[in-house]
Amino acid sequence: MNETTNNQTTTTVTAPEIVCGGCASSIKKALGNLEGVGEVEVDVPTKQVKVEHSETVSRDEIVDALDRAGYSAV
Repeated sequence: MNETTNNQTTTTVTAPEIVCGGCASSIKKALGNLEGVGEVEVDVPTKQVKVEHSETVSRDEIVDALDRAGYSAV
């Protein structure tokens, strides 16, 4: 899901492998390294990752970064 406000887009994906706070930290670090990514929120119980980013960052780039960090996204 994507939402756009004030030149920022919010993308939400589900990553089934999220099981703990350590996973959340790894995901925040991996996505935080992407150029154009602002805030990253990880909800461990729902396995949801919410990423606030510029319009230059695609959903595919977010999914690829999660995959490289060891978390598949749907």
